[in-house]
Amino acid sequence: MYFLAIETSCDETAAAIFDERPAVLASVVASQTDLHARFGGVVPEVAARAHLQRLLPVVDEALRQAKLSLRDLDAIAVMNTPGLVNALLVGVSAAKTLAITLDVPLLAVNHIEAHIYACRLAAQTQVFPCVGLVVSGGHTSLFRCRGPLDFALLGGTIDDAAGEAFDKAAAMLGLGFPGGPAVEREAARGNPQAFALPRSFLRDSRLDFSFSGLKTALLYLRRDLMAANAGSLTPEIRADLAASFQEAVVDVLTAKCGRALDVTGLDTLCVGGGVAANGRLRATLLAATGERGARLYIPPLEYCTDNAAMAALAVEKWKAGDWASLDLDAEPTYLGRRASTASANEPAVHSRFD
Repeated sequence: MYFLAIETSCDETAAAIFDERPAVLASVVASQTDLHARFGGVVPEVAARAHLQRLLPVVDEALRQAKLSLRDLDAIAVMNTPGLVNALLVGVSAAKTLAITLDVPLLAVNHIEAHIYACRLAAQTQVFPCVGLVVSGGHTSLFRCRGPLDFALLGGTIDDAAGEAFDKAAAMLGLGFPGGPAVEREAARGNPQAFALPRSFLRDSRLDFSFSGLKTALLYLRRDLMAANAGSLTPEIRADLAASFQEAVVDVLTAKCGRALDVTGLDTLCVGGGVAANGRLRATLLAATGERGARLYIPPLEYCTDNAAMAALAVEKWKAGDWASLDLDAEPTYLGRRASTASANEPAVHSRFD
């Protein structure tokens, strides 16, 4: 069986083809970074218009790489939640049109859950049950994942996502967009212990995150340092600020992952999302899970940032007979299940998040 997946949830236009194992036969991503860089962030309407222009060529290229035609496809998958609503609508509309035209099933995939499934896809082995951390520009969330289709929220950010915090920090330090890679490059030259920045909720029993205070602390520290240095930052100070900021984010993410493993009693951690590409985070999580004898799965870099290959989660939905109807809509906010952190066995309740 051959599945075509479409991803347009934010600013990456992506298509992938995979089979029922699942094994990826093609994965194509058209980045919009150049379009949004001058704005210092993603502009929703610009993203949606770019998806309209790029989606069909991306699908064509995926088919070419897989050496398949549209007639060879057995199902169409699409990320329909969460994301920028106008961007999502481009992908959902295209997927429904293809499903109708080819007379094949339509499968709806949740973007957040797909980030965790990328670990299963890359490892080509069973990773569930696990604790899942999705850390990206729009989301910072911890899940108890009993299976690929059974996710319950343990905690999430109450304000900014980690990726957004990196973008804002990069803007403050004049490092450009996207912020995550820029801060990481600058931090490599700095001292992570140079400045004491706050780590919100670090020792809190809750599995929630907050990065707004960290951003504010960086803003005021930068202001004071510039005032003391004739209105500018030396290269050394800028590098130290970037390293100290990155270390604060990594410390919180690592501590909360450890807490989630303790609460759930699980011994496997799966991490996905664009911030999972950060080398310092990957190294720190590897050391932390190694110390507690837990398994860590983080996909390769191309499956951390937004892509359509991680929609191979659709294979699990196919096996479960969970097909979408043709009135499928784009859902900018995902309705998920809130898990109790008191006991891994307590019933979950519904909650809006991220």
